[in-house]
Amino acid sequence: MAEETQGKAPESGASSAPQDRQSSGPGSGGPGGGGSGPRPGGRPSGGPGGRGKFFRRKKVCKFCTEKIDAIPYRDVRLLQGFVAERGKIVPRRLTGVCTTHQRRLTRAIKQARNIALLPFATRH
Repeated sequence: MAEETQGKAPESGASSAPQDRQSSGPGSGGPGGGGSGPRPGGRPSGGPGGRGKFFRRKKVCKFCTEKIDAIPYRDVRLLQGFVAERGKIVPRRLTGVCTTHQRRLTRAIKQARNIALLPFATRH
């Protein structure tokens, strides 16, 4: 039974809830956690020897692959992809942008904020 459900996508949200709860993140183990949560260091076991389900691709810089040299501060639609919902600039490790383009991106976001094209923060 475990081999059958492992290869298939879940058909309803209720059937996959107990599996998702076990590996949801640091500090979670669900009620009666036991030893099924993350390792004591706070990281989930997905490395060598662990039971990692997903293969994470190496992130490549969007600007390098599309050969975009200058990042315009007026292109709000482009910049909004690198700003979180609350208004924070998304870090490089999450977006996959290279260091030089992250610096240019940060400068462009700050310029767009100063002339009120992007909000500094959202109201919540």
